[in-house]
Amino acid sequence: MANHKSSLKRIRQEQKRRLHNRYYAKTMRVAVRKLRATTEKAEAEKQFPIVQKMLDKLAKTRIIHKNKAANLKSKLAHHISKLA
Repeated sequence: MANHKSSLKRIRQEQKRRLHNRYYAKTMRVAVRKLRATTEKAEAEKQFPIVQKMLDKLAKTRIIHKNKAANLKSKLAHHISKLA
């Protein structure tokens, strides 16, 4: 256990930040899964900008890496283009 007042505060901050980051990362993963599960092209094209915006925001705040966001967007765009 930490002994310094600043260390205790840092632990509280990290815990709060961790929960915040986990929530948004999980929300992103669910949105990506939902888009991948979509079989209708029109529906997928409607969802894609929302997911894309979410990925960009998470990369900007460094919850996920910018390259991971780029890879996911690329793969999702490829998935949508293959839909009939």
